[in-house]
Amino acid sequence: MELLATDRHIAVVGLGSTGLSCVRHLTRRGRSFSVMDSRRTPPGLKELREINPDAPLHLGGFDKAMLDEADEIWLSPGVPLDHPDIRPYRDKPIRGDIDVFAREAKAPIVAITGSNGKSTVTTLVGEMAQAAGREVRVGGNLGIPALDLLDERADLYVLEVSSFQLETTYQLGAEVATILNLSQDHMDRYPDMLAYHRAKLRVFANCRHAVLNRDDMLAQPPMAEGLSHTWFTARAPGPGEYGLRQEGATTWICCGREALLDVSELRMAGMHNWLNALAALAIAARIQLPLADCLGVLRHFRGLAHRTEWLGQKHGVTYYNDSK
Repeated sequence: MELLATDRHIAVVGLGSTGLSCVRHLTRRGRSFSVMDSRRTPPGLKELREINPDAPLHLGGFDKAMLDEADEIWLSPGVPLDHPDIRPYRDKPIRGDIDVFAREAKAPIVAITGSNGKSTVTTLVGEMAQAAGREVRVGGNLGIPALDLLDERADLYVLEVSSFQLETTYQLGAEVATILNLSQDHMDRYPDMLAYHRAKLRVFANCRHAVLNRDDMLAQPPMAEGLSHTWFTARAPGPGEYGLRQEGATTWICCGREALLDVSELRMAGMHNWLNALAALAIAARIQLPLADCLGVLRHFRGLAHRTEWLGQKHGVTYYNDSK
């Protein structure tokens, strides 16, 4: 007889912030689980014992007996699917926290990934939603782990998702999904750029709408024209697209022919941040956030801490904190 979902024993592989969020989630639901980590003193060990002191725990490696016993494996993003101790269990369901989250979340999800800019865009969209009075929860790979965001009061989730998380995500079904850009990264994890690309493309699985970078073909899913989508670009935009238009010495953030904001009003510096602003506006339009609220956020957003973070002006000089 097939086990009911609530009867399945879970092996949580990897501790840290994601593993702890899995532990909290399973404990809240009274589920049977065990925990293992390759490190002897992983981060979060004290918190684990406070959350569930009776949870079976194995440290210093991945325990074969625990993996044999498990009906499902919840894999932390720091552990690859092809890890030699995990590979023999590929016939079992192996899930990540984003996949678990997506199946339980009752509110629409905005999923944001990319090689660069995803934390900035995630934060921008979250602040735009807050300015509009939405019950938004923001996190994922940034800040609060996804499973800790689950809240019956939420009417919107904005998630930064990494390629590592997407490897074990099968039913994301985001309301809006985007790959902001794609460049060579994490080549210590992936055998080649194609494998990295494939992992990122999973963000579009069953999504209702995609926000796409017209200038980066690798950030576009196959058959993009058959998918409900909005383009953003560093060039002059077409109808319904978000882009940049030059008029004399002024560069405008535009939607189609409509000029929305002079880039000189932004505190964020650089073309990469102008593109982040365009992506955030395209996402915000899809989830029906008022334009005035979104432009207000863009005018006041200082940037993320230590990443070309606007500090202020003095004697005509603008100061930024780019210590990261």
